[in-house]
Amino acid sequence: MSLARGPTLRVRARGDLACFTRPELKVERVSYPVMTPSAARGVLEAVLWKPAIAWHVERITVLAPIRFTAFRRNEVNSRIPRPPDAVVRYGGELAPYFADEDRAQRNTVALSGVDYLIDAHFTLTPEAGPENNIYKFIDMFDRRVRNGQHFHQPYLGCREFPADIFPPDGAPAPIPEDRDLGIMLWDIKYGAKRNEACFFKARLDRGVLVVPPEPDFRSNRETAGGAP
Repeated sequence: MSLARGPTLRVRARGDLACFTRPELKVERVSYPVMTPSAARGVLEAVLWKPAIAWHVERITVLAPIRFTAFRRNEVNSRIPRPPDAVVRYGGELAPYFADEDRAQRNTVALSGVDYLIDAHFTLTPEAGPENNIYKFIDMFDRRVRNGQHFHQPYLGCREFPADIFPPDGAPAPIPEDRDLGIMLWDIKYGAKRNEACFFKARLDRGVLVVPPEPDFRSNRETAGGAP
């Protein structure tokens, strides 16, 4: 094992509702059948995030049957505009925003009663200093999982759907299901000029989704039909 790479760590995430929104359906929220790697990374970063480490998801194991549920929610149509730089620097009045005047009802097709095991490892980033080492972060992660600590509330796709985090001990067996999940969002590649979405061909084998280290972005973008 490289000194810059940690061992595979495991955590269990469970919740009443989850929605891992398919990016090709922009108006109505429709979830993938299984947690996406980017959502799993978000759970891990909620438990332990430091500039010195970067998380890499390896596997997502489904422990509960895949069940969909549909409901309607109130959402706003637009984002609050960023205030002018002069207002940020020197203060002043902000343009009022009334959510009641910008609200719309939209359908959501979410997952209910989800339960996952997330296997992942972390690598040290260029931000790591001489005081940072692999074993320090392993101990921090294990301690925070055992004590139920997190930097912010972990969630399952949407912030309205909180996740409960547990150690993996005593987890049930994976669901005995094989399913072609189609083209799934792997993660977002953030760049100085633009952000790029990366996709991969996902498949559930006996309840386990194996996540590739880094899919070929161009081929996946073409396969996904230019999805954002």
